[in-house]
Amino acid sequence: MRRHRVKASLVGLFLALSLLALGCTTPMAEAPAPPAPPAAQAPPTSTPAPQPDVSPKPQPSVDLASIPPYAGLPYVEINSGTPSFSAEDLARAPFEEYAPLDNLGRCGAAFALVGPETMPTEKRGSVGAVKPSGWHLVKYDIVDGKYLFNRCHLIAYRLTGENANERNLITGTRYLNTEGMSPHETAVADYVEATGNHVLMRVTPLFEGEELVARGVQLEARSVEDGGAGISYNVYAYNVQPGITINYATGESALDGTVEADRPLDATQYAYVLNTSTKRFHLPACPSVDDMNEKNKQGFNGTRDEALAQGYQPCGRCKP
Repeated sequence: MRRHRVKASLVGLFLALSLLALGCTTPMAEAPAPPAPPAAQAPPTSTPAPQPDVSPKPQPSVDLASIPPYAGLPYVEINSGTPSFSAEDLARAPFEEYAPLDNLGRCGAAFALVGPETMPTEKRGSVGAVKPSGWHLVKYDIVDGKYLFNRCHLIAYRLTGENANERNLITGTRYLNTEGMSPHETAVADYVEATGNHVLMRVTPLFEGEELVARGVQLEARSVEDGGAGISYNVYAYNVQPGITINYATGESALDGTVEADRPLDATQYAYVLNTSTKRFHLPACPSVDDMNEKNKQGFNGTRDEALAQGYQPCGRCKP
């Protein structure tokens, strides 16, 4: 048995040496091929961040630095009263444009071609829900109607029917509203109603820096069909109130001591009380006397016939 094991061993060794000489060794496992380089990838795309709106905005044709200080008149002419409209502006069909509020909530220019078709047919509603930039509800006895600030329409309601439009309302003094803006608005309304023609208008509030209350407004207008013969103006109206100092940055205000409040009339000292605004005369105890603005009250010790001769009519409540 041992001889068979030795013989098998020798045979196995001989076969191994033979295979080695012929190069027939068992192949080793091949090393894995190196991984292919990653395919080039396009750089990741991302949505660009929104950019601020840098499109040109309409600019006023006047710089505040060029406006003379307020000297007692409600408005001054700009460019000798000639508006700065382009030929393209004057050729447009009826339109209305109100600039969006800026980041401080301030109005920009209001621009419109007004005519019979833009005038309102409905009664004006309330604007109390709108709080223009710098708005304060404050009263002073020296102000006509007591309230210092009005919600001033840039383009009057009676011209376009725009009422509680926040893009068309600024914080304006009573003086600006009645003395600076209203005469020009009335002239346009009367012209349109009389002729049926159109008027191009632009009203631009002018702010100093980041102040919330406009220093004033630029008003421009020109009648179209007659080339400006009926209406043509370019003025700056001051947003001031005589006798009151205004902080334009905040809208706060205070009396400056330059204007005294009207002293109440002692109606009992007179036979009648005249209302110089309505041209009516009243008995001293008439309830309408208490409702009158002090500046419109005038004591009168003449006779009834003398009051009639001066153009006054008797009050319908007290029937003097």
